[in-house]
Amino acid sequence: MKPVRIITCIKQVPGTTQVEIDEETGNLKRDGIESKMNLYDLFSIEAALSLTEKYGGNVRALTMGPKQAQAVLREAVYMGADFGSLVSDQRFAGSDVFATAYTLSQAMACLGEYDLILCGKQTTDGDTAQVGAELAELLGIPHASGVTSIELDNSGDLIIDLSRDDYTVTQRMPVPCLLCMDANINTPRLPSYKRKKTLPDGYLNTLTLDDFNDRDESHYGLTGSPTQVEAIFPPEKSTGQEMFTGSGEGLGKKLAEILINKKMVVTG
Repeated sequence: MKPVRIITCIKQVPGTTQVEIDEETGNLKRDGIESKMNLYDLFSIEAALSLTEKYGGNVRALTMGPKQAQAVLREAVYMGADFGSLVSDQRFAGSDVFATAYTLSQAMACLGEYDLILCGKQTTDGDTAQVGAELAELLGIPHASGVTSIELDNSGDLIIDLSRDDYTVTQRMPVPCLLCMDANINTPRLPSYKRKKTLPDGYLNTLTLDDFNDRDESHYGLTGSPTQVEAIFPPEKSTGQEMFTGSGEGLGKKLAEILINKKMVVTG
């Protein structure tokens, strides 16, 4: 059984909900805020590492973002990934999900051949769950989401389990393909401090628009984004409180009265 070559797509996201929004561009103001790796991407890294430990192969981590996004690449490498690539260029700024997927598809051509692309099912900042599927469509490879199990059979195909609302689907998937991990597929390992201290330099590189086959700037960033946000604003916060005392029955009736008056429930 041949080794499996895996690319795992990861993302740096805000580590707090207290994020300001640029009213002109509609983008999150990420400078100077605490950041972390997207939660669901940890499951895709662990799945990739488990597969290569079982069948052999290598894992390359890929992320798109500003220079500080190298932090999540380092974390992936300290977990066990062999290499990390940062896709970073001011001309990519403001990309919607389609422009992001297109940029990543161009970056894939710079990474060489692969058997499998693994992604988290969604990101915690955008929550669209669209980039993985769009990336697969742009690459012309099959894809599946909600993956909870991956095995490689003797034919070289993958046997995967997919989580649905109240049942599980088992499916055969040819490679190359793209899979989006569900949260309950595994328990991610911690980064290795020993690996951090012993790794030689040269395990990270940076890709820009100048490295791509398609260097038409109109295909990237805001100009390459078909989604145009007319307005975006943070939700209003209310800190008002009302305190009530009484019996359980009395408090229940009071709560029901409040919910009805605020039209939060509808009575017959």
